[in-house]
Amino acid sequence: MATEAKTNLFGLAPSAMRDFFVEMGEKPFRAAQVLQWIHHYGADNFDGMTNIGRTLRQRLTDVAEVVAPQIALDQEAADGTRKWLLRLADGNCIETVFIPEEGRGTLCVSSQVGCTLNCSFCATGHQGFNRNLDAGEIIAQVWVANRALGRDPRGERLITNVVMMGMGEPLLNFDNVVAAMQLMLDDMAYGLSKRRVTLSTAGVVPAIDRLRETCHVSLAVSLHAPNDALRNELVPLNRKYPIAGLLDACRRYVAGDGRRRVTFEYVMLAGVNDSVQQARELARLLADVPSKVNLIPFNPFPASAYVRSDRATIDRFRDVLMNAGLMTVTRKTRGEDIDAACGQLAGRIEDRTRRSLRSRQGNVSSR
Repeated sequence: MATEAKTNLFGLAPSAMRDFFVEMGEKPFRAAQVLQWIHHYGADNFDGMTNIGRTLRQRLTDVAEVVAPQIALDQEAADGTRKWLLRLADGNCIETVFIPEEGRGTLCVSSQVGCTLNCSFCATGHQGFNRNLDAGEIIAQVWVANRALGRDPRGERLITNVVMMGMGEPLLNFDNVVAAMQLMLDDMAYGLSKRRVTLSTAGVVPAIDRLRETCHVSLAVSLHAPNDALRNELVPLNRKYPIAGLLDACRRYVAGDGRRRVTFEYVMLAGVNDSVQQARELARLLADVPSKVNLIPFNPFPASAYVRSDRATIDRFRDVLMNAGLMTVTRKTRGEDIDAACGQLAGRIEDRTRRSLRSRQGNVSSR
């Protein structure tokens, strides 16, 4: 007789964890206890959960488990950036990156095995797509990183911010991403504020509206072009959700909160989207959107056709935006020597789309 599969408690958001214990005939408060043991204290078994009776601990051992992805590779860059290659139960691997800065530590978390969107400047898109991550595989990245990093000398966690900005388009895996973010926000789990959890999207407009109602975290949008013609080339999703509708969704997202801004990400590609004229066009486009702009120096990867804009060009572009009243920051490239910089995450995946194979064949035939 086949043994019934155990429930991996990593994947249960607070409400689902309460339901799990109620269905077991236990009091709902047990959910908060177990959440705290797993996510706050980093427990991966039930034996050490000392405020839970022995009988319940045995029952949990019989029906549940706490299983995280395995660390297949742990790399640290010269600037302190750290990247983990995590092996999932099905053999696919995803990447998670920790970026330390003065006074903060940001963890970049993946939401899919690969990505469906195929943005032309992104290594992840060139790898193709296999599947969505489940909620447990998403939140386990935070758990694994916390365990690997330890705590600072005061006993506090080094991860202060989480960005859903790794492999994949988070809004195309909406339910699992939201369940994981609810754990990031829950006081019994990671206790982060909504302003310290950021979801980055290429612009899945209906899901932006849904996110505002469901889990109103900080929003970042991968814009990368000041008009539809160019953005159609760089971000193919733009053909379905053009810029005008995307910006309307962004305005709705921050409406009613004078302190909120949308962060627009703009990768700097030499001779493609980095002219002064394009900077002026971008400034006009964002003039009435509460926003800030992150200029991202392009990070190269194998088979890429793009070149990074030089520093002088990026500075000119930034100055145009700032003179127009837009808060603008040039993002510092971090972890480039271990391929951990923005746009470089690739993992190791079984590509169901065969996009990576077609890309390699195209490169060979063009030589």
